[in-house]
Amino acid sequence: MKVRRPDSFLKKYYSLSPDIQKRFNRKIEFFQKDPFHPSLRVKRVSGTEDIWEASISMNYRWTFKWDKDLIKLRNIGTHDILNKP
Repeated sequence: MKVRRPDSFLKKYYSLSPDIQKRFNRKIEFFQKDPFHPSLRVKRVSGTEDIWEASISMNYRWTFKWDKDLIKLRNIGTHDILNKP
C-alpha cells in the first residue's frame, strides 16, 4: 500500500513532539500491514463519505483519504483536527 504525504501534512507532522512523531511512525507501519489493526481504531469521520481517521494515542489522530492501494494523509494532531475540513 502506497502512502502519500503531502507537504501540508508533513508541515503539521514536523510541528509535533518527537514522541508523537515516533508513535505515528509505528502506527503507519501497522496500518500498511493491517489497516484495521485494533490499536489504530480506524473509522470514517462522521459526516463524510471519504475521509477516515486513525488513532495515534487517546489525544492524537491522523486523517486520510483511502483509494484502493493509495492512502493520502490529510491531517495530524490533537483530536480537534476532526472538526476541521
